[in-house]
Amino acid sequence: MLNLLRKDFFLQKKILLILLAALLVYLFLDVSIIWIGFVFGIVMIMNAFNQDEKSSIQMLLNSLPYSRREIVSSKYIGALLFMFILVVTIFLGKFAIHRQITDWRELMVMVCAVIISISLLLPFSYQFQSRYLYTASIVAFGVYLFVINFVIPNLNDRVRGLMNTLLDLPHINFYLITSVSAIVLYSVSLIVSIRIYRNKVF
Repeated sequence: MLNLLRKDFFLQKKILLILLAALLVYLFLDVSIIWIGFVFGIVMIMNAFNQDEKSSIQMLLNSLPYSRREIVSSKYIGALLFMFILVVTIFLGKFAIHRQITDWRELMVMVCAVIISISLLLPFSYQFQSRYLYTASIVAFGVYLFVINFVIPNLNDRVRGLMNTLLDLPHINFYLITSVSAIVLYSVSLIVSIRIYRNKVF
């Protein structure tokens, strides 16, 4: 499985460097940590998944001495490693640029948001293909534009207010429950993805 992880990082090497450099630019502009971390986390993880979607690559992977469980598990472990790199980059980047220590609650919310999203996206991509996510994203963006223009004009302000409320919560229990829920969902997602991938025919 270690070689599968190495493969993902090797194939992502150039793109990863570009994304991390772009991330530092956004940190310099002092954009919301939660927002940029969420976007960059999803892009990094899903791009690694997209590299293996061609049937020729899938046939090659399945001809190697790895079980399908190991192939899927490597993607989930790789996603956590990408998240670790992202968190370290944000923490060190913000300290180097703004001389500020990143609030652990912001990092926690960002990581949980990415983990929950990936827990839904990966099984979907294993069942269908990630290219359908682009179509779904376009539709979702169209719905979003319709909502903020005709239904809830102040939606962005409400979301910002909700995030500020969450970050201001003094009790660590909320963050603990959220973290445990994200981990449980991620574990269930892994099991579902393994079952889906086992039944795939290439």
